[in-house]
Amino acid sequence: MSEATRRHGAHVAGLDAEAVLGRYRALVRRRVVIVAGMALVGLAAFACDLVTGPSALTPVQVIAGLLSPESLTPPQRAIVFQVRLPYALMAVLVGAALSLAGAEMQTILDNPLASPFTLGVSSAASFGAALAIVLGIGIPGLPTDWIVPINAFVFAFGSVMLLQAMAARARGSGVETVVLLGIALVFAFNALVAFVQFLSSQEALQQLVFWSMGSLSRATWGNVGVMALVLLLVAPFSWLAAGRLTSLRLGEDRARSFGVDVGRLRFATLLRVSVLAATSVAFVGTIGFVGLVGPHIARLLIGEDHRFLLPASVCSGAVVMSLASVASKTLVPGVLMPVGIVTAIVGVPVFLLLVFRKPGRA
Repeated sequence: MSEATRRHGAHVAGLDAEAVLGRYRALVRRRVVIVAGMALVGLAAFACDLVTGPSALTPVQVIAGLLSPESLTPPQRAIVFQVRLPYALMAVLVGAALSLAGAEMQTILDNPLASPFTLGVSSAASFGAALAIVLGIGIPGLPTDWIVPINAFVFAFGSVMLLQAMAARARGSGVETVVLLGIALVFAFNALVAFVQFLSSQEALQQLVFWSMGSLSRATWGNVGVMALVLLLVAPFSWLAAGRLTSLRLGEDRARSFGVDVGRLRFATLLRVSVLAATSVAFVGTIGFVGLVGPHIARLLIGEDHRFLLPASVCSGAVVMSLASVASKTLVPGVLMPVGIVTAIVGVPVFLLLVFRKPGRA
């Protein structure tokens, strides 16, 4: 090969590399714009949730009251700052936490139908809440208001630890083993909840059923603070694992060839998922489909690059939950429906629409 030919080939390769780099930079800019747009949509959904409700307050009064609380009467101030604002913030935080957990779980289990409740987290939390509500069993010394959420968190987190221990003892444990053991835990905890319901009084049974529907009515500033703290502590570890999670989408063998410890990554991800899901369920009860639909919306818009997929999932989950909160206050005038019912009603057609519109990617 002559020197001129070699130089020409190097020049062409340089042009190709610049073209590829240019396309990559354009793709990154596009994804950044999409995530920013989703964040703005989430902010708009939060504002819509904040200004809707059964009271006679107008949106202008609510916004003016946030900027100048003295412009509101004491009852109106209580409605805005003790009811609507904690409810709206809790909807955003729970939606973000469940969707982030769902995105990570779908990746590590390589299952598009995975959600935070696939491994029995919801069922275990319901059993913990049932023990507190019906039998009064909880950690001694806790305030009465915290017995149910603490019980739900302890049992949800314990279920994931038990699952991981069982999977570690199983030979050749992998994704299939974890999923099958998780399904077994779902049936086991559902049976235990049914047994507790059978033993409960009518009043305790009503409380348990209402808790299991999922509701934002238990949102307080203390709960909001704890939920925000958990999300702020867990999310950075998810961002740090984004590159390894992206490589795992190429297959476990390919990820191992990149130096990823798949077993350790799966264990750490399950811990993050359990903390996010358990805290959410402890404060608002069972919320379905947010952890399933939110990541799919983000994936259809962003793709599989977890550097952008994870923040997009956070935004989409917040949007879905905020809009569900709005619907829970407006579907039946004068009645605040449990938001878990709304997410189930709305989540099914939305998920089917996503599947049938983009079957290959969904």
